[in-house]
Amino acid sequence: MTNRLRFRTARGPALLCALLGTVCEIGFGLIHYSVPEELEKGSFVGSIAKDLGLEPQELAERKVRIVSRGRSQLFSLNPRSGSLVTAGRIDREELCAQSAQCAVNFNVLVEDKLKIFEVEVDISDINDNAPSFPTEELEIKIGELTVPGTRFPLKTAFDPDVGMNSLQNYNLSPSDYFSLAVNSVSDDAKYPELVVERALDREKKEVHQLDLTASDGGDPVHSGKLCIQVIVLDANDNPPVFTQSEYHVNVLENVPVGTKLITVNATDPDEGFNAQVSYILDKMPGKIAQVFHLNSVTGEISISKSLDYEDAVFYEIKIEAQDGPGLFSRAKILITVLDVNDNTPEVTITSLTSSVPEEATAGREIALINVHDRDSGQNGQVTVFVLGNLPFSLEKSIGQYYRLVTAKSLDREQVSQYNISLRATDGGSPPLSTETHITLDVADINDNPPTFTHASYSAYIPENNPRGASIFTVMAQDPDTDNNAHVTYSLIEDTLQGVSLSSYISINSNTGVLYALCSFDYEQFRDLQVQVTASDSGDPPLSSNVSLNLFVLDQNDNMPEILYPTLPTDGSTGVELAPRSADPGYLVTKVVAVDRDSGQNAWLSYRLLKASEPGLFSVGLHTGEVHTVRALLDRDALKQSIVVAVQDHGQPPLSATVTLTIAVADSIPDILGDLGSIHTPVDPKDSNLTLYLVVAVAAVSCIFLAFVIVLLVLRLQRWHSSRLLQAAGNGLAGMPASHFVGLDGVQAFLQTYSHEVSLTTGSGSRKSHLIFPQPNYVDTLISQESCGKSEPLLVSQDLLETKEDPKLLEVSLFISSSIVNIYTIPGQLGLQGDPASKKKDKKKEMRKQGIIISCSLSYSGNYESRISQVQEFKTNLDSIDRTGERERERERERERERERLIK
Repeated sequence: MTNRLRFRTARGPALLCALLGTVCEIGFGLIHYSVPEELEKGSFVGSIAKDLGLEPQELAERKVRIVSRGRSQLFSLNPRSGSLVTAGRIDREELCAQSAQCAVNFNVLVEDKLKIFEVEVDISDINDNAPSFPTEELEIKIGELTVPGTRFPLKTAFDPDVGMNSLQNYNLSPSDYFSLAVNSVSDDAKYPELVVERALDREKKEVHQLDLTASDGGDPVHSGKLCIQVIVLDANDNPPVFTQSEYHVNVLENVPVGTKLITVNATDPDEGFNAQVSYILDKMPGKIAQVFHLNSVTGEISISKSLDYEDAVFYEIKIEAQDGPGLFSRAKILITVLDVNDNTPEVTITSLTSSVPEEATAGREIALINVHDRDSGQNGQVTVFVLGNLPFSLEKSIGQYYRLVTAKSLDREQVSQYNISLRATDGGSPPLSTETHITLDVADINDNPPTFTHASYSAYIPENNPRGASIFTVMAQDPDTDNNAHVTYSLIEDTLQGVSLSSYISINSNTGVLYALCSFDYEQFRDLQVQVTASDSGDPPLSSNVSLNLFVLDQNDNMPEILYPTLPTDGSTGVELAPRSADPGYLVTKVVAVDRDSGQNAWLSYRLLKASEPGLFSVGLHTGEVHTVRALLDRDALKQSIVVAVQDHGQPPLSATVTLTIAVADSIPDILGDLGSIHTPVDPKDSNLTLYLVVAVAAVSCIFLAFVIVLLVLRLQRWHSSRLLQAAGNGLAGMPASHFVGLDGVQAFLQTYSHEVSLTTGSGSRKSHLIFPQPNYVDTLISQESCGKSEPLLVSQDLLETKEDPKLLEVSLFISSSIVNIYTIPGQLGLQGDPASKKKDKKKEMRKQGIIISCSLSYSGNYESRISQVQEFKTNLDSIDRTGERERERERERERERERLIK
């Protein structure tokens, strides 16, 4: 037993041990041992502790153990001696069969160091198996006439050992008639053969006993034995002899299966087994052996399969008569088959055109047909014709060939496919016939354009339809087939109101479905005509057109539009006149409305929705005329307000309303005189309450105006520098100007006011005057006498004294021709008391220096609108003041920053 340690050089960085999550070293040494097989359990293999460089007691301390997978543990560690021992009996043949090398590999793990060593143990063979034969006895039969030198293979032996311990040679017991020959092949295997050395004589010795011995090359030598028994067979020197060398038989082809044809006979002069004769059919080509049956004992020949004259007219059968040992002789049987009419004619399509174009003329060849009958004579004479009244005929060609041709031109649209039946009849008795069917397709040509189901189409689509909605489907039929019948649809280009038709409608080229590309508006157009083209895919393509009338159905999508009375652009209500002397039924005005829809969606009805004086006016349901219901009374208010609703009859209905203001007076001057005090009539019982309310409103307005003036003066006193005045002027310059506003919506009556507002602050004046001079009424309908009325209005309001800023500030508002000119002037410049010419010069100078800031306002309307515009002016001044406050605050911050830097 030898052991040796081989270590492979291990270099490189340490490997990452993923299982333990740390870096460990792996041993790469190879420990090699060699032991023979069949050792007892616990037998010493090698000193593993010494080879690992450890003491025996360190094996347990360092947890050294064997790691192996895939097979049972063959070795174990002895912790006391530190050696590697066998864990059980080792059978090399079980482990490695007949492999030349047999090694067991496993790993030894030093667990505390995480080192693994590879151990390889070679298992050497011992001669523990003897050669053996698969059987103990072998019987061989050899004829006495066997030629010397003839070889007979013998059984081979098997030894599971390897090397010299395996099978090495064979030996045959001594014999005068036999010898042993051993053959070797490429794999070194040996095969024994028995050789006949001299002629055998059964009468001298009938049985020979021989022993074949197989031995290996081990020490000691093991061997196995095979007993061979050779039996010498008797020689047969006389073959059987037939009574005739040839036999002749005639038979009809329709004889039934099993019919006996002939019985042959052969004799053998030998005796016993050598004289036992058996009959055998000689090998025959084709299916002859399947047609006839031979009784091997009696020599009787019968039919085992139906005869067919058409398959074979003549049969030649060779038959053998063989004795027991195998000597034989031959004879012939000649069989002639007689014909009967048992075959129907055969029709063969030699050449066939599966389809023929419908444009083909008469005489177009379709198929070449061959007619044949396997019978002979009159039984094989065949005639053929076309069944039915079909446009085809048969023309005789060469021999038994016929041409199937068209008798006239074909039309696929009438008949697209023909099933042609051909009947062939022979001349036998009785005659036999057969039919053949040919399917012929008529190939299409593009000779039919697509046709629409209707001459024209009409489609209806509601307006406001969703984009992409399906409108209609057109369909055209083409009696052709395949591509010639594949219809595609398209629209003929046209324009509608200057826009391409393809912007409104598209069509699916395959299905003929028309889609709306836009939402149609009935009020834009109500119908359009489309030309649809259906084209097939033939070559050349054919097409046809059809017209489609598309009608747009109205939807109630437009509310009534009131044409009269028109609403003023300033947002006020319109005014109609009604004399107090009007009788019941007097036509005051008429509400005129239209609806862009049509039909019942445009049928309008009018109704009185609300009135300041119920029962005074009525509205015509269908005319929209406003009539008085009763006579006007003195107690009826000057201004009457009614709301008229106009509604269509669509589903759902849509409506619009208009508010009418009716002025009740006998003359135009009366209306103008009371125009500023027009109010909604109230109950006479509430007249005192109305008066109190008017007085209260006037008082509150005056107080509010005074408050605005005082607040304006206080803000202007705080403008303490020209820079702030300039910023405030810029703010005023951006003040929005209002447009001209009519009085209570009556655009026919225009007023222009000219007022002067004087705001002053200082020691000599604590009053501000807002003067409304005489109004000028500009209207061609107003008499000259009414122009002389003077209604000045003076509003005074105390102004608070400004203690923070003693500077004087004068604000002058010159209001003329509906334009307010505002001049803001620092008080210290002292414009008060100067002549008018001097004031003018100073104002020009201050404008040049940017001290005076001016802006313009539109100014018109009644008393309430005047108050509103003053309030707007006050709001803008407040904004300017806040801007000044911010500027002053920033100035104070800069001043404090300068002082801090100086300190």
